[in-house]
Amino acid sequence: MSKLNSLILSSGLIIAAATAHADDAVNFMIDWLPAGDKAVVYYGVQSGIFEDAGLDVSILVGKGSSDVVTKLATGTADVGSGGLSALLQAVATDNVPVKAVLSFYSIQPDAIFTTEGSGIESIADLVGKDVGTATFSSSNVVWPLLLEANGLAPDAIVPTKIDPGALAPMLATGQMDATINWSTVSPAFDNVLAETGETLKVLPWSEFGYTGYGLSIFASDTMIDERPEVLSRFVTAYMEATEAAIADPAGAAAALKQMVPEVDEAQAEEQWTVSIPLIENSISDENGKGRFEPELLATTWDWVARSQGMDPASMDPSSAVAVVE
Repeated sequence: MSKLNSLILSSGLIIAAATAHADDAVNFMIDWLPAGDKAVVYYGVQSGIFEDAGLDVSILVGKGSSDVVTKLATGTADVGSGGLSALLQAVATDNVPVKAVLSFYSIQPDAIFTTEGSGIESIADLVGKDVGTATFSSSNVVWPLLLEANGLAPDAIVPTKIDPGALAPMLATGQMDATINWSTVSPAFDNVLAETGETLKVLPWSEFGYTGYGLSIFASDTMIDERPEVLSRFVTAYMEATEAAIADPAGAAAALKQMVPEVDEAQAEEQWTVSIPLIENSISDENGKGRFEPELLATTWDWVARSQGMDPASMDPSSAVAVVE
């Protein structure tokens, strides 16, 4: 074979290998509608970070954390985001073939929303107040335990279940003294309250004893077992996209807007910005972003197990986590 033919053949093999590498498809499912707090995966696509890692990432939209777990278990998606509590419960009860591969929120996003001047400074201050919550919020399951952790009877404060879209208007007009929400939706409340001259006040549950991991990245056992190298590249690229989005909130919002035109770009930037402290904080500084520290993982499971009436000793939470090299 001539040197020229050898060169052509070698070049062809290199191009073919690169093309095959770039064709590694990954279906990623977000756990709720596209918004600023979901911006990382969109930023990874639009910035070329995933492409540079040889990944073709498609974004699917789930209907809650439990839906993401189900879709991963049945092969509809490869990787996805969701609250760690939903996965721990699913593994404990049904041994689902899904594992957490990356910690995202090392602080829980659950919070009390009230207004400046309401006099509400603690959980105890909510006794006798009108408190609203979304009908199907995962926070509702933990609420009685939070009350106990703050020296109150589990039924000392019974929130009124309301359509999620009505929470902000009812808080703004004084029909509710406080609401239960994730801190990531606070920008939307800011805008609604501003119309009535009110200012939002956020009391994170993490300041009242509710500690543990929140939003995390999951992968199916099929992905973990059969495509470990692809998953490793995805996790690395996702963390790179996270760091880039933290450094460039406007760019993260713009990437989301480019892929989901109906999104309010300014609000998306605000939503992403208020999400950052859940990712970058003293816990992530100490343990490292993305890592599940065993003690905090155990604490997370303890909250989940007790909220479901389960014995925390019934499962080792590390069985729901896979370390991706």
